[in-house]
Amino acid sequence: MTDKNRYSDEELVEFKELILLKMADAEKDYNHFQRQLDHKDDNSGASNDGTHDLMEDGSESLTREKMAEMAHRQKKFIGNLKNALLRIENKTYGVCRVTGKLISKERLRIVPHTTLSID
Repeated sequence: MTDKNRYSDEELVEFKELILLKMADAEKDYNHFQRQLDHKDDNSGASNDGTHDLMEDGSESLTREKMAEMAHRQKKFIGNLKNALLRIENKTYGVCRVTGKLISKERLRIVPHTTLSID
């Protein structure tokens, strides 16, 4: 049955479980990044002797920017996973948006939010 035009309901359940696990991990990471960003505000400011080390300020700023970037990526990833769940509900999950053919199960297991096949 290689000419299927969609995955079976049983296969979609398998993918849904995988996506929900990945989403839980992604939300956990996102919340961690957000907490780190929130706590940075608590620790910022002058040192005990009233002086600032410009190198430390630059390093803290760079760390904060990286943390914000990682949080943004996780938020985007979560959105992509939610969209994949919608495609599962619509029974269009796993169909390449360019070729209209099924995306391989192996690819979907690695990148469950993909909308494109390798072809």
